[in-house]
Amino acid sequence: SSNVIPSSSPVTFSKPNHHFFINASPNLKPNPLRRFEAQHRATPLKSFKLSFIPTSQIQPSIAKLGSFSRFLSHPFELSSKPRYEIVKAASEANPEGENVTPTDPKSKNLKLGLVFGLWYFQNIVFNIYNKKVLNIFPFPWLLASFQLFVGSIWMLVLWSLKLQPCPKISKPFIIALLGPALFHTIGHISACVSFSKVAVSFTHVIKSAEPVFSVIFSSVLGDKYPTQVWLSIIPIVLGCSLAAVTEVSFNVQGLWCALISNVGFVLRNIYSKRSLENFKEVDGLNLYGWITILSLLYLFPVAIFVEGSQWIPGYYKAIEAIGKASTFYTWVLVSGVFYHLYNQSSYQALDEISPLTFSVGNTMKRVVVIVSSVLVFRNPVRPLNGLGSAIAILGT
Repeated sequence: SSNVIPSSSPVTFSKPNHHFFINASPNLKPNPLRRFEAQHRATPLKSFKLSFIPTSQIQPSIAKLGSFSRFLSHPFELSSKPRYEIVKAASEANPEGENVTPTDPKSKNLKLGLVFGLWYFQNIVFNIYNKKVLNIFPFPWLLASFQLFVGSIWMLVLWSLKLQPCPKISKPFIIALLGPALFHTIGHISACVSFSKVAVSFTHVIKSAEPVFSVIFSSVLGDKYPTQVWLSIIPIVLGCSLAAVTEVSFNVQGLWCALISNVGFVLRNIYSKRSLENFKEVDGLNLYGWITILSLLYLFPVAIFVEGSQWIPGYYKAIEAIGKASTFYTWVLVSGVFYHLYNQSSYQALDEISPLTFSVGNTMKRVVVIVSSVLVFRNPVRPLNGLGSAIAILGT
């Protein structure tokens, strides 16, 4: 064995078949040591060394051993706290501050800014190319399935190349994921159908009403909310209603699918919290990866049944409309890749910030997406429609 803690005054004892190094204070009295030596003098023993270090150095060693023990128990567990808070807590536990280097808050803010910027940019690219594909290839069930397929392949590559720690999968974990994955599938396909029927901006205005459904369903399942919360959802309802009745591209199916998408994603969040309570060691990105894989298994067979017979004729019409097959393939691939990337960035942002800050960021994301889609597709916006959209979004 090796001497982990150097010492200038070793004391030799005996122990069968092992070498141990015990840290003790230099103020330790000799009497207990003599008694310990007397108790073990009767058996043939091998010698080992006792190294004395100041007591102020014991606590950091214990902390290191504790961290290593936690790593062995949960090798893939990621902390939900920001890294600078963890360093701060360690510094408070170790007043001497040995070997602790706090992270600069400015660098953390820069990192969050980059994550949010990527999240917004990826969401804009997804919405634009998703709508472009649906304009010439109006088969949202196939497109939604392909987007889940790209996400599944992406996660499998990350796990196989060890770029992302692969979680330990068990039968109880898969069973716990079945409900959230089903609701995620409903939310995703409903949103995609809505995008195929109405303008991107209108779908996002309706989807800004998600907090309303969250309060309603959580209350039905037993949660209690104060009167102020119920009053706060009134502007959202009024804004969405005003935007709906004044929408130029209004379509009943598009409206209902956007509402169903809200229900699906709210139930996914609620049941994820309840059914995955015992699997907190799985981080957000891995959780989303497995939900994506299960959602693909849910959606694709239904997609074949719903619109499979129309895919080949629709493909030739799309190629004829766009002129180049390579352009069509590029649009479809970009929509699939950026669908996964923006969800990945959102989970990375959620790991670093509080849910409240995430909700604010998500609301501002909708503003950016709506403005970008109006500019790209030049959708006509009436004054009352713009007012209703603003009330709904700011009400969230």
